[in-house]
Amino acid sequence: MPRRSHGKRAVVALGGNAITRPGEAGTVEQDYANLDHSLEGVVALLERGYELVLTHGNGPQIGNQMIRVEVARDEAPILPLDLMGADIQGGMGYMIEKVLRGKLRKKGMAHRVCCLITLVEVDASDPAFDNPTKFVGPFYREEEVEKLSRERGWVIKEDSGRGWRRVVPSPKPIAIIEQHEITALLDSGAVVICGGGGGIPVSRSRSGELEGVEGVIDKDLASAIIALGVRSPELVVLTGAEKVLLNFGTLEETPISIMSVLEARKYQEEGHFPAGSMGPKIDAACRFIEGGGSRTLITDPFKLGDALEGHTGTWITP
Repeated sequence: MPRRSHGKRAVVALGGNAITRPGEAGTVEQDYANLDHSLEGVVALLERGYELVLTHGNGPQIGNQMIRVEVARDEAPILPLDLMGADIQGGMGYMIEKVLRGKLRKKGMAHRVCCLITLVEVDASDPAFDNPTKFVGPFYREEEVEKLSRERGWVIKEDSGRGWRRVVPSPKPIAIIEQHEITALLDSGAVVICGGGGGIPVSRSRSGELEGVEGVIDKDLASAIIALGVRSPELVVLTGAEKVLLNFGTLEETPISIMSVLEARKYQEEGHFPAGSMGPKIDAACRFIEGGGSRTLITDPFKLGDALEGHTGTWITP
């Protein structure tokens, strides 16, 4: 695919801390307050003339939903993980849309905003299904593990000495089911909120029917596929760090302002970007550019304005 020139279109991937900050209970009031702050950068992009697709994480929110389902287990029908993801995607999309519409109205900006529930296709033979690694839901006591594994068919592992949790597969996204609809909405001038939590994972049966999958898709990898699908020159990944850091947590910690895909892949091989933190974001950024995108910005959602002015953030380029 040929390189595309820089244009006024971007996919912005909001990290979980844009909605629920570390250490917070994740109440509705807190989430709305965080969104009011974190969407300022999104409005700044729209003021600069960008066409935008917004995606978002859902880690804390899907965890709380799973707790609700557990508490109500004897009172209401159990929901599979794909339906829980759909519920959370709709609820969070509503919150983002409502806050963004309010901010645009106050500025006299007439942008349309739309939330689209998004299905993301994965390969049913993805190796991730043989090795679940993604921790989800509440903690359990060690004495509960054997019974939960036997009765529910779950895989449960110890989570960093904090307790025992369910783990589910995290297969690689291969296609966005609503890619045409997302593109059509964006082309019509709408700000599109989609791909929440990486989207709802589905696979194809032998007859071609879509089937829900008990798994979690990485939000940034799904965002990269969406960005390539809408021919966006830029991908913006918002996370809990202003800049990408080498030697994170050591005396040699070094912030990076710009690096090529080749340099990013080299640092990744050297172990600078662990799988549980910056690794998937770097991988998504590189995959996007390797697929034809022009550049990726990684920064904190509350520092996006400064990053756009060149004062912070990390750009990854071809």
